[in-house]
This record gives sequence, structure tokens and C-alpha cells, in this order.
Amino acid sequence: MLRIAVPNKGSLSESAAEMLREAGYSIRRDPKELVVADPANDVELFYLRPRDIAIYVGSGTVDAGITGRDLLLDSGSDAVEVMALGFGRSTFRYAARAGELHEVRDIAGKRVATSYPGLVRSHLAAAGVEATVVRLDGAVETAITLGVADVIADVVETGATLRSQGLAVFGEPILSSEAVLIRRAEVAEVAEDNGVGVLRRRLLGVVTARTYVIMDYDVPATLIDQACAVTPGLESPTVSPLKDPAWVAVRAMVPRSSTNRVMDELYDLGARGILVTDIAACRL
Repeated sequence: MLRIAVPNKGSLSESAAEMLREAGYSIRRDPKELVVADPANDVELFYLRPRDIAIYVGSGTVDAGITGRDLLLDSGSDAVEVMALGFGRSTFRYAARAGELHEVRDIAGKRVATSYPGLVRSHLAAAGVEATVVRLDGAVETAITLGVADVIADVVETGATLRSQGLAVFGEPILSSEAVLIRRAEVAEVAEDNGVGVLRRRLLGVVTARTYVIMDYDVPATLIDQACAVTPGLESPTVSPLKDPAWVAVRAMVPRSSTNRVMDELYDLGARGILVTDIAACRL
């Protein structure tokens, strides 16, 4: 039975559960449940602290897990990323009092407060910078004001919280993070027919379904090459004859983010009957 670790709380929890549900797995109904058995899919879900998931996966206690890329790298565990899942995106950056520091090398000899000491130590070492890393659990924005550190390293979204403390980001981002599927590094390459391979394929289907839509339209046969250039699909669009030989029907996958622009281009080209359908699930 495949054992999968799922965030039990925090920003990744709800989205991870929803993705697993869309992938066809049973999820918990009660937030107090710690283990959910799904015999139909030969799976057990273990709801764990997001920060601990990479440790459990790396040790082989569970076979796979969903956690943040930042938490994976910070853990230093024997686990590796299998695929990105497209949610929980964040940027990890350094910040200090506005105008004081400008580049990562300016951190040399200073104190850096963070909730991700492993990640920060690795980044500083790669940059050839020696500094003291101060581990803090929870919010670190007040560390400079309280005199605990000279620099902080943390997840930055809008930057409003930093500005309220008189801080500003500097240097290049440490990391761009998002939710990822992970497995133990020592395990052989993911095979399509093993449990982790099936899980990866199902989650990839969910990511694809969220990213693309199906677009159907009719277009004059004389314009088929131009129309297919607008909607090339993943491999090639499907083109079918209509009763009227002067027209053909086209079906293609189109990025969801560009749906309306593509519809406008097709209409201006001469296509009609343009329809868009959501994808509930897919395998590519």
C-alpha cells in the first residue's frame, strides 16, 4: 500500500487535499483525522506537519509526500522533488533596514534571522558568504527591531509587512518555491506502473486539467492552416470534416490563461461556433 504524507495544516493543506481529491483519492472529512485509508486505490494518507514531511519521506517512513520546495531544501533530508504542483507559490528573500544592504555579499559578518536555517546556510555557503544564522520559529519580521539580527530571510509576498517594520528586500531571490511532490532519493527512478508513478501521473493530469481547456470551432477549409497556427494543441489539433465540405471542425487544447485572446483571433480569422470546455481529468 502506498503511503502518502499530506500537510495537516497551513497554507498548503487545503490545496493539497483538493488536488488529491481531484486525482481520485479519498481525503479526510474530519480535520482531526491523522490517517485515512483508501483501499480502492491501495493508498494511505498520513496528515503530518508540513515541515516534517520531507523528513518522513527521506527516511522511508512514507513513500511520497506533498510539501513546499522551501521546506524540502531546508530539511536537508534524503528526499527529492518529483514534480511541481502549481500552487502555494512564494518567493524567499533577504531583507534589512531600507537602504543599508544591497547585495548578498553585504551580509558577510552579520546575523541573519530565519525560520529556514538549513536553506539559508546553504545559500550563503554557495555565495561564499560567512554569517551567523539565527533560527527563529514563526514570524521573523521584528528580529531586527528587537536587536536579534541585522538581516532576515523569509517568504515575501506583497512586502507590506516588511515595509511596516522599515525593511526592504535586497539582492536576488534565494528561492522561488511552490508545492511539490517528493519521494526518497535512494528509490529507483519513478516507474509508470508503481505507486509513486501512478500518483505522479494522476497529479500531472490534475495540473494539466487546471492549465488547459478544450476549444472547439468551425472554420473554412481554406483557412485551416492559419487556424491551426493559432491553436496548435499539444501535439496537433483534431480536424474533422463537416457536412458542408467548405468547412471543417477543429478541436485543440488551449492554455486557460489565453482563452479569450485565442477566441478573438479565431473569430477575426473567420472561425465560428467557438466553444470552450473545462477538462475534468486527463492523461497525456
